[in-house]
Amino acid sequence: MQLAISIPIFILWRLATMKTFWNIDNNLKAINEWQPNCWIQVTCPTDEDQRLLEDEFKIPDYFLSDISDTDERARYEYDDGWMLIILRIPYVKEIRSRTPYTTVPLGIIHKRDVTITVCYYETNMMIDFVSFQQKRGEGFTDYVDMIFRLFLSSAVWYLKRLKQINSLIEKAKRNLDHGVNNESLIGLSRLQDSLTYFITSIRGNENLLSKLKFKLQVDELDADLIEDVNIEMTQARETTSIYSDILESTMDTYSSIINNNMNTTMRTLTSISIVMMLPTLISSFFGMNLLNGMENNPFGFGIAILISVVVSALSWGFLRYKRLL
Repeated sequence: MQLAISIPIFILWRLATMKTFWNIDNNLKAINEWQPNCWIQVTCPTDEDQRLLEDEFKIPDYFLSDISDTDERARYEYDDGWMLIILRIPYVKEIRSRTPYTTVPLGIIHKRDVTITVCYYETNMMIDFVSFQQKRGEGFTDYVDMIFRLFLSSAVWYLKRLKQINSLIEKAKRNLDHGVNNESLIGLSRLQDSLTYFITSIRGNENLLSKLKFKLQVDELDADLIEDVNIEMTQARETTSIYSDILESTMDTYSSIINNNMNTTMRTLTSISIVMMLPTLISSFFGMNLLNGMENNPFGFGIAILISVVVSALSWGFLRYKRLL
């Protein structure tokens, strides 16, 4: 929400149209129609947008179907002069969904003077990417520079989302300190799923980056940018691993607490059962049709009650001494 407030109104309007043409020279500016070497940003493409990309620009039709697949891994491929790069970027669903933080594919399509990005989800990362590049006021030197800056932006946004996940973990831990409840444990489990998606996607992006360094024409400036991307991605991967280990340890700890509380409850119930069983056993002895010297005693009933109380008290004291109650 804080990011959206700082975005210029015309950018939000452009994003609402789902397809935007950007002039990448010197400064990032929106233009009305396609020009050679401009950037075509397509967000949540409609059927009309897909037909335009396939009919006018002649991109392979399966490129879009691959990008629309939420489980598509980070990779690159070439087909008839076209290059497709699929990058996994962070995405936030509704906070109460099964996995509130997940990743989605961002497709980068390039051929000669055509550069297109396609994402079937409207993400804060892409909004912030446009806003940041406009504030930077330098545009992109070429499509290679743009690709690696998208890698850098994704790594930065992984770190931002990880900070939010860590805040949710700490909040859940504080709630559990006051009492173990199912809602907090379920919330931790959901965050564990999100961290699993993050670490898998970050590793995939790292492998993709290591391959692209040798496939694309990289100059000295790009090499410095790649080094920055490597640093941010390594930090994101290590941070994800740390949070995942902490979360797993936390869940194991609270699971042990639940088991310990259950054992304590069962032990207490068993001890109470033993105490309650002794009066029943004594009364059954005196209730047998046998000569026991108490059948003619006018105080027999009282004596039986007294013996039951004394035996129960002694057993209660013994169990308390052994800390079984």
